[in-house]
Amino acid sequence: MSTTAPTLHAPEIIHPAAPFGSVRYVLFDFDGTLSLIREGWQEVMIPYFVEELLATPGHESEEELTRVVREFVTRLTGKQTIYQCFQLAEEVAKRGGEPKAPLAYKHAYLERLWRRIAHRVQALREGSAQPDTYLVRGSRALLEELKRREVLCYLASGTDLPYVRDEAAALQIDHFFGPRIYGALDDYRRFSKQMIIEQILRENGLHGPELAVIGDGYVEIENGKGVGGLAIGVASDERNPGGLDEWKRDRLIQAGADVIIRDFANLPALLELLFAEKGA
Repeated sequence: MSTTAPTLHAPEIIHPAAPFGSVRYVLFDFDGTLSLIREGWQEVMIPYFVEELLATPGHESEEELTRVVREFVTRLTGKQTIYQCFQLAEEVAKRGGEPKAPLAYKHAYLERLWRRIAHRVQALREGSAQPDTYLVRGSRALLEELKRREVLCYLASGTDLPYVRDEAAALQIDHFFGPRIYGALDDYRRFSKQMIIEQILRENGLHGPELAVIGDGYVEIENGKGVGGLAIGVASDERNPGGLDEWKRDRLIQAGADVIIRDFANLPALLELLFAEKGA
């Protein structure tokens, strides 16, 4: 086993005037931000959606359909999966097909995804894989430090709630959040990251700068900025620990991220941004 220390990349400050140093509450996204269990989900969703569109009477080439699907799948990343399925239904109808119910598309996608990731969850449950194998680097150390400082942490994911709870437990990080774990529901109107952010502010009497939102998706960054919070974009290359995903980086900056990080390996630098403590 390698004992090489992780490379400590400095956070990239996008907005130097951002509300650094006042954080008391943190909202995390899950997949791609903390968890790597679902790494590669796009490689399941995009071909499945293309397959559905190829069955329509007025479809374009497979190459063009792949471009169309990739655009809307990535644009809607961070929202509940059902929104990508709503868009698929629209695209099917647009090409003269008879769309299925969006929930049917969602459940079919989840079945395919489960076939890809089931062995990962099983290995975690059986103990044949270490939880940190499927965590973004430095995640556990950050969560432990936030707990030590009595910072209240929330988890909100576009993945269905039962899966989020199950996978957070398999990764042995659910105790950092307690009952504050949220995820997508079949009744999609009852959940959004914006709703959770508003709930956090309301229940805790917060002003924006006291909340940090940490995620790798457009939605949570835009929502966090919308209430005046500190928005930290995680541009993790999920296949190459420590690597930078340039597409994610550009997308997160467009969403308004104040800071871009690759992962949480450089904990002292991140804590300095959150709490304005030199050498924390």
